Amino acid sequence: MAKTSLGSLLARVGLDWFILALLAMIGLAKLWPEPGIQEGPFSLSALANYGVTLIFFFYGLRLNFDQLKEGLRNYRLHLLIHSSTFIVFPAVVLAARSFLMTPDTELLWLGIFYVAALPSTVSSSIVMVSIAGGNIPAAIFNASISSLIGVFITPLWMSYLLSSTNGQYDLNSVIGKLTIQVIVPVILGLLLNRRLGWFAERHKSYLRYFDQLTILLIVYTAFCESFSLNLFASYSAGDLLELAGMMLSLFFLIFGFIHLLSRLLNFNREDRITALFCGSKKSLVQGSVMANVLFPGNIAGVVLLPIMVYHALQLIVASIIAQGMAHRQEQKEKAIQA
Repeated sequence: MAKTSLGSLLARVGLDWFILALLAMIGLAKLWPEPGIQEGPFSLSALANYGVTLIFFFYGLRLNFDQLKEGLRNYRLHLLIHSSTFIVFPAVVLAARSFLMTPDTELLWLGIFYVAALPSTVSSSIVMVSIAGGNIPAAIFNASISSLIGVFITPLWMSYLLSSTNGQYDLNSVIGKLTIQVIVPVILGLLLNRRLGWFAERHKSYLRYFDQLTILLIVYTAFCESFSLNLFASYSAGDLLELAGMMLSLFFLIFGFIHLLSRLLNFNREDRITALFCGSKKSLVQGSVMANVLFPGNIAGVVLLPIMVYHALQLIVASIIAQGMAHRQEQKEKAIQA
């Protein structure tokens, strides 16, 4: 009974086995980095790349053209979500960077800007919208489109930052690699949706575990590289707490911006909920995948740290907010019926 209650409590605040497993992967990389830095066609990093291709193939397999066409109509909602995700987020971080970044935290700030440039997450955005009682078809459409747009927009933003700092960034090569690893499998899955979509839908819980295990493998290999080069030596526990505070502040700043703008645009409750949860979240899946292409392996672990922190915090906070919204709506409906 105690174990069940503890598990229920952790789930209620957004803490699940995956977040704990992410922390375990960092610890394992610190204690045993050797397997993660080996190279070859059957190395752990190569297996992670194969896993990424399958993730996006099955992701495309679960999409269908009817859902995408249905979602095209609400253009004001789409504009708010994607401008928040790809314009407001990076602009806020760029504005703060010159005031708060120091030479010792330059890599962490690169990771923070990387968080800001990433697309929205898919599964957890839709789950939170569903819990809170939002517009689920619009959530599916926007979360899906965000992932595809991010393949092009995120490298563009990172090219701006990386080119201005070291002058070496091959944007065409990066987009080409991401297109092969992400867009091509998605399109292939989408084309096979009518024939095999049932398979992906029937086994979606198992596919979710496969996604998570692949991300754990990517995180492990990335941190193995960074620990083997001692890149975390200059960061204290205070630095990590400060990072968590900045990530939490960033989430609430964007969440508040979207809340205000959606009210000014007179969105109904369902669309406002969808805008809030799709526009304020960032994808650890895309972040892990793109990090392997965008950054050298020796710094990928440090750069991934902010998105891992943001991912954990957004799940916890968004889960609490979504359940609060659902509870208030339930109380309101009971009061009307009474």
